[in-house]
Amino acid sequence: MAATTVNTELYDRSKDVKDFDDSKAGVKGLVDSGITTIPRFFVHPVETLSDLGRNSTTQPNTLVIPLIDLSGVDDSDFRSTIVENIARSSRDLGFFQIINHGIEVEALERVIVAIKGFHEQPVDVKARMYRRDKKSNISFYSNLDLFHSKAAAWRDTLHIKLGPNLPEIDEIPEICRNGVMEWNQNVTNLGEMLMGLLSEGLGLDTERLKDMGFLERRVMAASYYPCCPQPDLTVGIASHTDPGALTILLQDQIGGLQVKYGDQWLDVKPVPGALVINIGDLLQIASNDEYRSVEHRVLANPVKEPRISTAVFFSPSIGDSLYGPLTELVSLEKPPKYRQFTYTDYMTRFFTKELDSKSLLNCYRLLDTE
Repeated sequence: MAATTVNTELYDRSKDVKDFDDSKAGVKGLVDSGITTIPRFFVHPVETLSDLGRNSTTQPNTLVIPLIDLSGVDDSDFRSTIVENIARSSRDLGFFQIINHGIEVEALERVIVAIKGFHEQPVDVKARMYRRDKKSNISFYSNLDLFHSKAAAWRDTLHIKLGPNLPEIDEIPEICRNGVMEWNQNVTNLGEMLMGLLSEGLGLDTERLKDMGFLERRVMAASYYPCCPQPDLTVGIASHTDPGALTILLQDQIGGLQVKYGDQWLDVKPVPGALVINIGDLLQIASNDEYRSVEHRVLANPVKEPRISTAVFFSPSIGDSLYGPLTELVSLEKPPKYRQFTYTDYMTRFFTKELDSKSLLNCYRLLDTE
């Protein structure tokens, strides 16, 4: 931890960050250069690092991320049990994994290979897409919040807006084009199924959450976590909650994703063929706190093989629509816990804060309900 107490009087952090960003090489570029110590702006404060570790302090056989089998989801005899399991997991942990979800294992493997292929291209090829323009359909960058975070995280990301409308096919990098297209089709269908199950879990009509527009906007963040020479000094992604309604994550078998439960961090251990599902802030608000959007993070990768993941975030696409707790879930006994807001205001707040700062839930919570 000595690097966190070095005299910083002569350290020009802003120049270091700008030079890194201007290189357009990302974290992988640093690794490829042969560095053995990480740049200082990647070093996190001691208080952030104090509870890091590859092994969480879980209690055996009691605190684990639920694994839910979706077999028979279209059969009424099985569907009610699946709905109950998903609703319970969404209320208790806000996270669960699913198997037998209708996407072939081979298709998932093709996505991982495609994303890995993109990130392992020569720097000059990837640099053509390196940008921070939020209006771009496709961009490659390292750390979305690089210029306003306290410390950077050890990862690079390919960001693609998949919906409501796909980018022009030629915009998607050829090396991962087929994988992205296939993943988009599969995850769109799965998202609709899951949103229906989550809606039923709240006692609502199957289409209620879909009708709110929660599936309209799909954004893919395909991240690459190269080996970190000092994984005890930084993170892969800082602790945060997701701002949207629902997230579907495909991760490889390296591991490192953790979920906050009370004062403990639970490992989301990779399961072959499984997908990780988590509730976003917007769905917690809409459910009037029935479902939970919880903090999660990714540890810095300590092994030689890179960690690959791709998350698809589902959210509304109409910025001037009002959101808040659904009227069906509000009563005298259960008053609304959040005020209404427009989605434009919601996302403006998200993009002007650092990733690990307070959840958006706090911006809209009614004080007399805390």
